[in-house]
Amino acid sequence: MEDIKAYIETGILELYVLGDISQAEKLQVEEMAEKYPEIKAELAEIERSLEAYALENAIEPPVHLRERVLNSLVTSFANDDSFPTKETTEIFYDDRIIKDNVVALSTPKANNFYKYAFAASMLALIASVFGLFSLNNQLKESNEVIASLQTKNTSFANQVNYIENEVDVLRDPEVKVLKLQGLPKAPGAQLTVAWSPKKKKVMINMEDMKLAANDKDHQYQLWAIVDKKPVDLGVFDAAKTDTAGMKQMKSVANAVMFAVTLEKRGGVSSPTMDQMVVATKI
Repeated sequence: MEDIKAYIETGILELYVLGDISQAEKLQVEEMAEKYPEIKAELAEIERSLEAYALENAIEPPVHLRERVLNSLVTSFANDDSFPTKETTEIFYDDRIIKDNVVALSTPKANNFYKYAFAASMLALIASVFGLFSLNNQLKESNEVIASLQTKNTSFANQVNYIENEVDVLRDPEVKVLKLQGLPKAPGAQLTVAWSPKKKKVMINMEDMKLAANDKDHQYQLWAIVDKKPVDLGVFDAAKTDTAGMKQMKSVANAVMFAVTLEKRGGVSSPTMDQMVVATKI
């Protein structure tokens, strides 16, 4: 009994189940299993334990991949049609021929199990790769959403700051709100200018502006008349997309009149008088 226990503890039975021993060692194990029930029972227990471990740690793959891989692996690894058949050999003894029927041992069932266990492991690997690929895509999408939200948050914060600044300007008692009315060239035109002489701050209201749309080669230019001379206060487009709400222009202090002309894009050094569309005196 001690010899049998020692034989079991050598680990050769596990190697036999895994198919990792030589042909001679394989035959020896099979002989011992036939001779000793304890060894045969140990082999069965090893097979059950490994099978339970494989089933417990298996990952269910997608159905179409499982069928494809199993069909491929079963065809490649589990074809038992070529097992040796019964062979007859002749032995010469005392000038007589004695026919000896030799039957080849069939491959242990454990080997078939491990072919399927290998297939299951391959499927688990494929499922893991697909899982990592899907996770990577989800992380990429999350990063894009975060970047988009950060951009929107920055834009919203800038807009809030601008609106707060606009409200502060309009609440300032020193700010003059001027309505520039349309001239004969554009009788329906209108533009509101908020001007603080003390702070030299000039803003135009893009929301209620009523000016004809300018083309890509021209822009509107705001002017202030100071000491009987026109002073450039900057250019703007009639489209409300130029900016939201109030648009800040160049600074001026002692203006007596504001006017707007349509000039070539980028502005000019002196106004084109026949292109004046709105104006008002202070």
